[in-house]
Amino acid sequence: MAGLERPLLLTQGDPAGIGPELTLRAWLQRDQERLPPFAVLADPAHLERVASAQGWIVPIMPVDAAQASSAFSQALPVIPLKAKVSADPGKPDPASAPSVIESIETAVRLVRSGTASAVVTNPIAKHVLYDAGFRHPGHTEFLAALAAQDGNTYHPVMMLWSEELAVIPVTVHIPLSSVPSALTTELIVMTGRIVARELKERFGLANPRLALAGLNPHAGENGAMGTEDQAIIAPAIATLQAEGIAASGPLPADTMFHARARKSYDAALAMYHDQALIPIKTIAFDEAVNVTLGLPFVRTSPDHGTAFDIAGQGIARPDSLMAAIKLAARLGAGAKKL
Repeated sequence: MAGLERPLLLTQGDPAGIGPELTLRAWLQRDQERLPPFAVLADPAHLERVASAQGWIVPIMPVDAAQASSAFSQALPVIPLKAKVSADPGKPDPASAPSVIESIETAVRLVRSGTASAVVTNPIAKHVLYDAGFRHPGHTEFLAALAAQDGNTYHPVMMLWSEELAVIPVTVHIPLSSVPSALTTELIVMTGRIVARELKERFGLANPRLALAGLNPHAGENGAMGTEDQAIIAPAIATLQAEGIAASGPLPADTMFHARARKSYDAALAMYHDQALIPIKTIAFDEAVNVTLGLPFVRTSPDHGTAFDIAGQGIARPDSLMAAIKLAARLGAGAKKL
């Protein structure tokens, strides 16, 4: 790797979760996985404690972002945080919140300044941050707020991506009972526009094909099982089609995700969280990557949480984090056909 190559930046995540272990293991597997240069924004002493507890030989090198690529082959480059970390694995502590927030804020600032190419976020625990006064609904909303410091407004869209399937939940972390009232034609159209644009600009697809799931069983069966598919989703599809976007549906969700059906589209828009995440976690549980569309920078993340229950045991698999690193590098380098 060229020494002047802009690195990826990994955030610390919750230091009591599996993020530190995954970061260390990713660096250990950097050659066999052909990982691009990355640095992590963390407390170097904490990472050294985690590595030592597992018996992993990982040289830790405090650097600034400009030094990360040249240091990567010899040591794990760490951009030190001002906030120190004393968390023990598996024991979430609100005292860690300042370091978690500082890591995310600094990563966004460095990427937006052009010093780094993309952000890869390790998992956080929102309840830990809430206990410390964090007021954003979640990780993605915080990133959107940081992006909006440039005076623009951004609508972040969650996409779960793998080589086999890409899915987008139109409504995300809300109760199932709230989905019908939250689902609007305008929301579906806005989501579809963002997905189509970013599949073109970042993923290099000339004419992205979007398949939209119905909300109700059998996509409503002509109103016999609910009216939302005809009244809300179908008009959104018509609008997207009128704008030149290859959108189809509403389709029965129970027949959208088998291998033959997946060949007919590039991304599936689902109407609620589990409708999107169940198929991709079934098909690509260890390899799926969370990609945030609609932001002015590239952000990917492993498709799992902090896993406090196994933190510190050295058994967490780094597959999804490594997939997130590879995809961030591809997207950060410009639009390339995937």
